[in-house]
Parts: sequence; structure tokens; C-alpha cells
Amino acid sequence: MIQKLNHHTTEVAAAIRDVFQASYAVEAKLLDATDFPPLKRPLKGYTDCQNDFYGYCLNEDLAGVVEVDDFGTGTHIQSLVVHPSYFRQGIGSALVTMVLNSYDSPFFTVETGLANGPATVLYLKHGFREVSQYDTDHGVRKVRFEKKSL
Repeated sequence: MIQKLNHHTTEVAAAIRDVFQASYAVEAKLLDATDFPPLKRPLKGYTDCQNDFYGYCLNEDLAGVVEVDDFGTGTHIQSLVVHPSYFRQGIGSALVTMVLNSYDSPFFTVETGLANGPATVLYLKHGFREVSQYDTDHGVRKVRFEKKSL
């Protein structure tokens, strides 16, 4: 079940951060990144964030989280993470579908590391198209995807 999370509370933010840490540790290895800023995000980076957070809960576990920045002229999937214990169970796909169906937006964007094949497959499956690539200052090649609303 997907539900909006109150990330402004320390307890919920800590649970979100736990999923982010577990998932981003795997992504950092995929990208061969020794310096990976998402792993350095402090708890305050969640509690004070103005984005929306939604969680995919299985039983009593927070299995996946999507962070959404709805900036008025478009919607950006800022982060989408699934706990490694729940990889390949359709959770990422369910979270992307929820975002696409819940936000009335002319377009959606998302970025990931170029070497993150599973994320690329997920976004292409949902109709996103690559619009650009760039190198970060921490040595990761990133790809940006966009999907226009119909």
C-alpha cells in the first residue's frame, strides 16, 4: 500500500533515511562511486524538506519511498528508492505509476546514474525518454529523463 509520509517527524524521517541508505549503497556500487552525495544526506535533510514523500509499505515494513518535487510548471521525481530486501517486486513501478497518476503536471522528469540499468529500464517502461546526460562534480555520469503528459 502506498501512503503519503509525514517526513517532518523524526521517527518517520529516520525510517525514510534507512531505506534511502540501504538502496543508495547498492546504487553507489553500481555506479562505482566512491563519493556519493545521496549517502551523506543528514536526517535534517528529510525533516526540513519541502518535497512530498510517499512510502510503499509491505506488512509493517517501509519497502520503498518516492520523493516528489511538484514545482508548479512540472513534477520532478527527486528520488525513488526500494530497500534491497524488496528489489524486483514491482515496488518501484508502483511508486512511479502513483506519481504519474496523482500529479496533474504537463511533464515529469527524473534523473539517475547512467550505469544504473534497473532504474533506466524502469523509467523507459513508464514512457520516459532520455533528454540529456551530464557529469557530476563527484564523478558520476547522470542521465535525465522526461515524460510529457498526454
